[in-house]
Amino acid sequence: MKDMFRKNKSSHIWNVLALITASVIWGTAFVSQSTGGDIMGPYSFNCIRSFIATLVLLIVIKVLDMLKLSGKKPETKEEKKLLWIGGILCGTALCIASNLQQVAINMGTETGKAGFLTAIYILIIPILSIFLKKMCSWNVWVGVAIALFGMYLLCAVESWNLKTADLLLIACAFMFAIQILCIDYFAPKVDNVRLSCIQFLTTAVLTIIPMVWFDWGHSFEGFINWSPALTNKSAWGSLLFAAVFSSGIAYTLQIIGQNNFNPTIASMLMSLESVFSVLAGFVFLNQTLSVNELFGCLLIFTAIIFAQLPIAGKKSKANET
Repeated sequence: MKDMFRKNKSSHIWNVLALITASVIWGTAFVSQSTGGDIMGPYSFNCIRSFIATLVLLIVIKVLDMLKLSGKKPETKEEKKLLWIGGILCGTALCIASNLQQVAINMGTETGKAGFLTAIYILIIPILSIFLKKMCSWNVWVGVAIALFGMYLLCAVESWNLKTADLLLIACAFMFAIQILCIDYFAPKVDNVRLSCIQFLTTAVLTIIPMVWFDWGHSFEGFINWSPALTNKSAWGSLLFAAVFSSGIAYTLQIIGQNNFNPTIASMLMSLESVFSVLAGFVFLNQTLSVNELFGCLLIFTAIIFAQLPIAGKKSKANET
């Protein structure tokens, strides 16, 4: 029993570390993603970075297979089918979520408001989990409430008049919640690196449509006008950083971190992206932090710790962490 406890505790720690590392990468990659998106166009940037991430992960898979380190390499037709279904579902949700967010921001939604509305996936996930018969303990619900208030202070939301762009962000948060729950279901069943690879392949292929329609103006002339972006060194620097680190590494860490881990707590850990983004601005760009922002960061960290405290007198369940 003691060995079992130690094994579970050790696994839990690795889950937390993987998700926090992913959040650090996402938070610090914000500047490069914004720069690359402005130069190449948001959809072109997302599409190309997803294809590059797919290529990088294919190389990783090849190396892991050669070293015989692939944990759940699919062997049977059923295993391969399950892997592809999972990757396509996760990739579709990720594609819709990321593109909805980009459209809303391009429509003029304030950055702080966009960050807060996107982060409400940490509330949507436990609500959806009820329908999946994955009940959260009371401390997780309290942690979610504290984290949302912390996110509100961190994002400095000033106006509450909902516009079309804000509704798109709420839909974006819903799709991010779907993506997280899809990973929660498929990650324990399939090879995690392969799942991440197919996820990005799906995202890349689907993003071709808005890339051609909006960034290229759905015309050959539009493509010619866009093509100089391909020779921009600054754009490629941002693109490679986002593709390798933000996409290839961070999203793979998300899948590994969510493996047999409470999806609500996982979403709270991933919401640290906003915290690390603010802290990165403070460290690298000499940006000042207001009292509200500091208190918001503190509340989010507190909420995450509180949500993971063991509840005395409550029997452990397989679907709770």
